[in-house]
Amino acid sequence: MITELNIEIEHLISKNADNFEVSKVFKSYINDYVLSIDTILTNSIGKDFFVKHTKQTDKFIITLYKYILRKHFASYLPLGTSIPICLIALGSYGREQLCIYSDIDLMILYEDIKGYNLKEVMEEFITLAWDCGIKLGSRVHELKDVQASVKEDVTIKTSLIESRLIYGSKHLWFSYENILSKIRKTNQINFILEKNLEHSLRLKKYPLKMQANIKDGYGGMRDANMLFWFANILYGVTRLRDLINVLFTEEEYQKYRISLEYIFQIRNHLHNIAGKKLDVINFDVLPELSSRLGFKNTPWHTKERQLMAKTLEYLHNIHDFTSIMIKKITRKVEFKKENIPLLKKYRYKKNMYIIENKIYCSYHQKSQKLTYILKELLVLPKEVKEFDPSYIYYIKKTQHPSFLTKEHKKLIKSILLKESLSVLLNLLYQAGLFRLVLPVCKKITHQPQFDGYHDLPVDLHSILNITYFENIQDPFVKNVFDKMNKTDVKLAKIATLFHDIGKGRKKDHHETGEKLFKSFGSFLGFEPSSIQIISKLIRYHNQMSMYATNEDIYSEKIILNFIGIVQNKRFLDMLYVLTYCDISAVGKNIYSSATSALLKELYYQALPAFDNKDLLSESARKLSKLNTIKKLPKYSTLSLLMKRKISYIASSQLFLQLKAQDILDLAIKAKDVKDYIYKIKNEEVLSIQIIRSKALNIGYMLGKLEFLDIGSMNIFKLYDEKKCFEIKFTQKIDDSDLLYIEEIVKNSFDMSKKTKLIIPTIKKNDIIIDLNHTSFLASLKVKTADQKGLLAFITNILDDYNIEIESAKMYTSRGKVRDLFLIEKNGNFASNTTDILNLLCVNSKV
Repeated sequence: MITELNIEIEHLISKNADNFEVSKVFKSYINDYVLSIDTILTNSIGKDFFVKHTKQTDKFIITLYKYILRKHFASYLPLGTSIPICLIALGSYGREQLCIYSDIDLMILYEDIKGYNLKEVMEEFITLAWDCGIKLGSRVHELKDVQASVKEDVTIKTSLIESRLIYGSKHLWFSYENILSKIRKTNQINFILEKNLEHSLRLKKYPLKMQANIKDGYGGMRDANMLFWFANILYGVTRLRDLINVLFTEEEYQKYRISLEYIFQIRNHLHNIAGKKLDVINFDVLPELSSRLGFKNTPWHTKERQLMAKTLEYLHNIHDFTSIMIKKITRKVEFKKENIPLLKKYRYKKNMYIIENKIYCSYHQKSQKLTYILKELLVLPKEVKEFDPSYIYYIKKTQHPSFLTKEHKKLIKSILLKESLSVLLNLLYQAGLFRLVLPVCKKITHQPQFDGYHDLPVDLHSILNITYFENIQDPFVKNVFDKMNKTDVKLAKIATLFHDIGKGRKKDHHETGEKLFKSFGSFLGFEPSSIQIISKLIRYHNQMSMYATNEDIYSEKIILNFIGIVQNKRFLDMLYVLTYCDISAVGKNIYSSATSALLKELYYQALPAFDNKDLLSESARKLSKLNTIKKLPKYSTLSLLMKRKISYIASSQLFLQLKAQDILDLAIKAKDVKDYIYKIKNEEVLSIQIIRSKALNIGYMLGKLEFLDIGSMNIFKLYDEKKCFEIKFTQKIDDSDLLYIEEIVKNSFDMSKKTKLIIPTIKKNDIIIDLNHTSFLASLKVKTADQKGLLAFITNILDDYNIEIESAKMYTSRGKVRDLFLIEKNGNFASNTTDILNLLCVNSKV
């Protein structure tokens, strides 16, 4: 290809062609090369392709540069190595890791010799490169300014230490190498500190997630780059493998290289599939990516699941190796002799030190048997909250037994019962001992979760559950937790850790997890009664969440079903704490104030049933709430007529959902309403309360407010044909918009007003209708994709059929919405369900 390109360029030069014609030829050859990449990738593995692609890019750049020289020097062209210019590859290009759409970082180094017109040559070269479609990230430096530029920016220093000569003056290159040698030895500590800080900030920004960032995230290529930079600066090596038997063993290095090679392959295919720079394994590319890497579906796992499991494992291998070796490399630079006397103060045991709740040890600590390590972990002081990479390396070297003995089992059980379990679990995970110590977790280790809900693989999600268990932030959950006895706390904690052990198998993970723990619990020697409770918690671990977010938790039938599962308050308390931890560990902001309120309300609704199931009937609860209202001081001041009106309030939901004092205040407020009154609050979230006696155009109002996400809506029938509407949104608005909201509310009492509604896509199997939800109410459940205007669309259809909505419950998480409408049994709904269903699904083909 390059030979043919050179011939064409020579032909164009002979015709005195301009740069535009030359750029077209270059662009054509570059496009042909890009089209051939599929074939090259098929015959190349990760690093191999990087090198081939880098070399091909070198050839295009050298050919382009030579053309510029020919153009400027004509028949008097000196040898290319005699011109005081060097083309130097930097960054990934410099270390021969150039991917298809990676930035091409190039430095043009020159020495300003008067006999050459260098600046014009360099400017024209850069301009023409861009015209040809070679997107250079170029910098131009004069030799004498290089060292000064490094002092200004650590990023420049990072880039320069990966320099590689592409073409140009050997004399200039040797001079530059001498300067590089000085740069590497200058301000090493500052460089290390700055890069470590930069690295830690990057990992906070890109933590390990299901849609992993293989370049900048946990275990990605930046981790490997960091290790190389430090090895280059402190040891002067140009290949990491040169430090085998100096810093690490051949076996350790090979495991790391195999993992890194796999990540290289993924990056190559990601770029090629996307046709652009892409470094995140998003769910859209998984099917094609897994096929290109040779994965095939099996009866047990899809190709996508196999790909992600292997990716997560290899990212962990890279992060583990690089973090340990970076610390090992930099320790000698950070070491200060004057601190030696201080070490005695922090000495925990021979070659081990605890400083600011973090444990350190010598990298030369001998490997120990698993029994010894487990005993050591059991007696670690409570103040130890973190582990230095040196200690992780020591634990990582643990000698693996061929099988777990009785002593091992006893020690493992003791570890599971420790108060500070999350710290030890994180250590075992980082040291690669998680599935050795907990063999029942073998299938969930690095197991991906493709539900669009969980951020983390199953193992890390399970460990994070224990972190939340030991650090409960919700005040009400903490209050429940604090009242549990020590035995129940231990059982709930173990269930919280193992609640997902059934994942990664064909059958339902709730049932599978229950069976697995029964076996594992016996294996570790737990009491049969304890095994029974833990297994049951695992079996039903998501039931409280499902009931709270999906069901009408004020319905007698629903509560009876729920308490049929939990059976007693003791189990309910344990399940409540587990549910809190499980939801909190799913991802950021998943456990929201709305979720907290729903779980709390379900907890309260279930409590009376343990003593007297009759209290669950709507009539019994309404009567109980009425009796409470009658005992309030304000009630005694009311007229006999007003007292009678309160007892005649039609809405059962009002008595089920609100406190006695709130019901009384609402009833009194409604007494003097002639047409309507409203109250708009904009505190934590926007909320609108309307009490009206005249008709409200609810479909119009919700349609005008469809730019806001609705959290909940209640509609309570009061007395004298008056109704109360309470709508809570999920966010606060700018105070300047309150006048606009007020105008919408006022206009909503004009029944002639219409607004164009968004028609969402709802499938028929997204809808469940229950005409006998309770003796007074029917229900309409909608579980579908979250879409703007969904509630307005549904309420508008129900309005058209004169159907009274008693209350509406909205729950949204990770793009899925679960809406529950409770509807009065006035005949209109039951007789029109088929028509209503068709209208709701008008935009769906299913």
